[in-house]
Amino acid sequence: MKHIIILGDGMADWPAESLGNQTLLQYSSTPYMDKLAAMGRTGRLITVAPGFHPGSEVANMSVMGYNLPKVYEGRGPLEAASIGVELQPGDMAMRCNIICMENDRIKNHSAGHITTEEADVLIKYLDEKLGSERVRFYTGVQYRHLLVIKGGDKHLDCTPPHDVPLQPFRPLMVKASVPEAQATADLINNLILASQELLAEHPINKKRMVEGKDPANSIWPWSPGYRPQMETLSAKYPAIRKGAVISAVDLINGIGHYAGLRRITVEGATGLYNTNYENKVAAALEALKADDFVYLHIEASDEAGHEGDFKLKQFTIENLDKRIVGPVYEAVKDWDEPVAIAVLPDHPTPCELRTHTAEPVPFLIYYPGIEPDSVRTFDEVACVEGCYGVLKEDEFMNEFMKE
Repeated sequence: MKHIIILGDGMADWPAESLGNQTLLQYSSTPYMDKLAAMGRTGRLITVAPGFHPGSEVANMSVMGYNLPKVYEGRGPLEAASIGVELQPGDMAMRCNIICMENDRIKNHSAGHITTEEADVLIKYLDEKLGSERVRFYTGVQYRHLLVIKGGDKHLDCTPPHDVPLQPFRPLMVKASVPEAQATADLINNLILASQELLAEHPINKKRMVEGKDPANSIWPWSPGYRPQMETLSAKYPAIRKGAVISAVDLINGIGHYAGLRRITVEGATGLYNTNYENKVAAALEALKADDFVYLHIEASDEAGHEGDFKLKQFTIENLDKRIVGPVYEAVKDWDEPVAIAVLPDHPTPCELRTHTAEPVPFLIYYPGIEPDSVRTFDEVACVEGCYGVLKEDEFMNEFMKE
């Protein structure tokens, strides 16, 4: 049996008064997810272990069955792997957002969804002006970039910028969580302030402002760590001899790298609402012909949640159902070799809150011949009644990978 996980990032949400006290999964039209839930089995999964921040790196590693206290090293090292930066012993990597500040507040975490082409110019400019033998900046995708500090101490208290929209930035700057990390914290905070001076007058930002766009006028480093020591999924699950990851997000591709999955780059995959769903489906189906396992990640619903836009998030959820889940199911249902399908979010990103939360997420597992439970729709409320109950740690993957 082959296996595909379809991951709708941040797809889970809270009940909203404007939706008749329904969640967006309840409110949206999702006939294929509902069909698979009715034909399969459902439950809920704890993707954020106690003591961990509900970040996408934490949640997606949990979905894949990793023991976070043993392997977690922060988001930075995972994104380094994705963009081909080989970390050496003692290298500390951090996610480095390029963000928009306004009146000394974090206006948004994405600099108005700056393009990769614009951001590449700015990151290279910062590396030229602020980089050294010890400090390097690397371009990632859109607003998501990388800062590497040789000899940096990872014991830092950092705030993800998407958690604090519209808040004053100075109280949120990096703090040392142990005395030995104070020099590293001071270095990073100086880089933040220096970046603001350099970016304020950059031609790209002047052009963006003339066009009515948010300027990319500050960096915001967070989620530090060293190179992780992760067992591959093939070593953990004998049924996975070969596997692939499909995502427009560096973080997910970095997890895939350390999990031993080959990265498939899809033309037109943006990580936003305009991503090329059809190309992602085609790539996933082609991969399933040769591989045993595919991790198909769709980012758009998370971005809509961070925007606090209910209609946009509904649009992304319905697109996931109509343009990803449906075509995958219709394509594989008649294959000679059966295909197991799992659908789930990694974490909630409630539109009301505009950031991640740690509640258990709904999931479904379907494959030909599975004995269904009583659940007939796929959403946060219905899956409470699912036969799997509430799973944690590697229990979801153990159930999904059962032959």
